[in-house]
Amino acid sequence: MSDALKPAAAGPSASDITKDGWIDRTVPAPLRPYLRLARVARPIGAWLLLFPCWWGVALAAGPDPETAWFYALFAVGAVVMRGAGCTFNDITDRRLDARVARTADRPIASGQVGLTQAFLFLGLQFALGLIVLLAFNRFVIALGVASLMLIFTYPFMKRITWWPQAFLGVTFNWGVLMGWAAVHGGLGAAPLLLYAGGIAWTLGYDTIYAHQDKEGDALVGVHSTALLFAEGSRPWIAGFYAAAVTLFALAGLAAGLGWSYYMLLALVAAQLGWQAARVEFDDPADCLAKFKSNRLAGWLLLAGLLLAPI
Repeated sequence: MSDALKPAAAGPSASDITKDGWIDRTVPAPLRPYLRLARVARPIGAWLLLFPCWWGVALAAGPDPETAWFYALFAVGAVVMRGAGCTFNDITDRRLDARVARTADRPIASGQVGLTQAFLFLGLQFALGLIVLLAFNRFVIALGVASLMLIFTYPFMKRITWWPQAFLGVTFNWGVLMGWAAVHGGLGAAPLLLYAGGIAWTLGYDTIYAHQDKEGDALVGVHSTALLFAEGSRPWIAGFYAAAVTLFALAGLAAGLGWSYYMLLALVAAQLGWQAARVEFDDPADCLAKFKSNRLAGWLLLAGLLLAPI
C-alpha cells in the first residue's frame, strides 16, 4: 500500500474535537457520534453561519424589538443547517477524512456511524430546517430552498478548484440575503454589498483555517487557497479582509447608517488586521485560534448595525 493510501496515523492534532468533554460526560453513548457529526461541541461554525443572518436582519431593521423573533429563528436554523452541512460533507469526504490525521476519527470515517444512519440523520436535520424556514415569508422560503444547491455543491469544490473557500463564502453568507428579506420581502443594494463583504471575510478566515490541513490536503490531492497561496498567504488574507471592510462600509452607506456603525466597523478592521498580521501559518493551533477569533469580528459588526441610528 502506498503512503498516500494508508489510513492516517494517530498524532498531534489542531482539531477542536475534544475527548472527555461535555458530550462524553452528559450524553448517552449511542447519541454521541451524531452530536459530533453535527459539530455540536464545535460551535464556531454555527456562529459564522449565524452572524450573516443576524447582520441581514439588523441592516434591514436596526434595533427593532419586533424583529427579535427573526433572530431566534435564525439561531435555531443556523445550528440545524450547519449540522446538516457537516453531515453531508462527512458523507462525501468519508474516504478522504480517513486518510488525514485531523479528521480520521470523525464518526463516519471511523465507522462509528454507518452511511444509512448518516443519511437518516441528514434527513432529520433538513426536516427541522424546513420547519424553521416555513415560519418566514415566501421570498425567504425561496431563498432557503435555493441555498440547498450551495450546500450540496460545496463539498465537491475542493476536488475541482483551488478556490473552495470562495464557494464556502457564497454559501455561509447567504443568510445576509435571507435576514434582509425576512424584514422587507425582497432584496436591495445594501444587503448585496453586505453579502459580498461576507464572502471576502470568509475567504480570509477560511484560508487561515485551511492552513491547518495543508499537508493532509496535499497528500490526498484536494485543493485550497492555503495551498494555492502557500507562503504568500498573508497579503492575500489582508487583501480579502480589506475588501470585506470596504464592502461593509459601502453597505452602510447604501442603507444610510449613522456614524456609530463606522466606529464599530473600525474595530472590525482592527481585529481582522490583527489576524492577518499575527497568524502563524505553520502552527495549526494558532491558525485555529485566529480562525475562532472571527466570532469577535462578527459581534462587533452586529453591534455596529444595531447601534447605528438609521
